[in-house]
Amino acid sequence: MKSLKKKRRVQIIAIAAVALVMATALIGYGMRDGINFFRSPTQVLAEPPSPSEVFRIGGLVEEGSLKRGESETIRFNVTDGNGVVAVTYRGVLPDLFEENQGMVGTGSYRDGIFVATEILAKHDETYMPKEVVDALKAQGVYQEPDGS
Repeated sequence: MKSLKKKRRVQIIAIAAVALVMATALIGYGMRDGINFFRSPTQVLAEPPSPSEVFRIGGLVEEGSLKRGESETIRFNVTDGNGVVAVTYRGVLPDLFEENQGMVGTGSYRDGIFVATEILAKHDETYMPKEVVDALKAQGVYQEPDGS
């Protein structure tokens, strides 16, 4: 009788372990496209990602680099104070997007150019995405907002 109870307990534990592993695998599989890692321009230049990798880049839009052509393609550079990465974006930029302002873009890095599929701009005078602030602080070029 005891050996039957012991076998049943082992079977239940084994089934629970298999179910846990399968649930974890399904969650990981479902999230694989939803996770975009953040990189600063310096990190992108130091270790260029593969062209198929989708990630986020952030920093300040370099002054004098914003170029709007006749088509919908917009070109500009993003910098963190040390590195500068050229960016192209096809679409309508956010209203608050301008030079010397913080931005975060999602896309991929191909042939030395970040091809953005989404651009986010800071939404008020003092806001800057945490990842951008951290990257600028790490480079030693972050300036605290005035607060006025």
